[in-house]
Amino acid sequence: MTAAPIQGFGKMWQKTYQLRLPRDAVTAKDLVSTWKDRFSDFWPAGNRFYAPLTGIAPGEVALLDLTVAGGMPLSTGVMVLYADEQSFTLMTPQGHMFAGWITFSASEAGDVTVAQVQVLMRASDPIFELGLVLGGHRQEDRFWRDTLRSLAAYVGVEPDVSIQVVCVDKRRQWRRWTNVWQSSALRTTGYVLVAPLRRVAQRPHP
Repeated sequence: MTAAPIQGFGKMWQKTYQLRLPRDAVTAKDLVSTWKDRFSDFWPAGNRFYAPLTGIAPGEVALLDLTVAGGMPLSTGVMVLYADEQSFTLMTPQGHMFAGWITFSASEAGDVTVAQVQVLMRASDPIFELGLVLGGHRQEDRFWRDTLRSLAAYVGVEPDVSIQVVCVDKRRQWRRWTNVWQSSALRTTGYVLVAPLRRVAQRPHP
């Protein structure tokens, strides 16, 4: 089940990351097409995006292996909410680190092509909200800045990434604290912790 920003726990943030590229290097349409086809290639090292076999198309689900604050591994996923020639939007499921959506787009202004990542999100539960306060926001900003830098390197131009962060709603939705029971962080941690026990149980007995 997906989770919109209104279903999250923490403060609501809108983050906009933009990369300006020469239009004669790449058009908006070609940039979005490349971005969808090679989406995982532009992710920072240590993170994995497993695209659907049919590609990034509405209704498809992709799996993610991420490294979050403190180096903790996190396995989760996203659903493709929307996709066309100019943009595509991924929506988070319950248990993801935040409730919200991420829109990837490109537009043209004069002789410039502007690539953009825009995130509208709330931390999904109190644990993830604390993680954002203790460095998660910086890591999130670095993640998408590095993604756009990789996109610029692929096109063959120097990256010029701008970041705009707006707190849309400063309130925390305390009635949503129970989202913690769907936390992908807790489930991933539990899976890792019991892995040695599973290996012992699977050993053949003499």
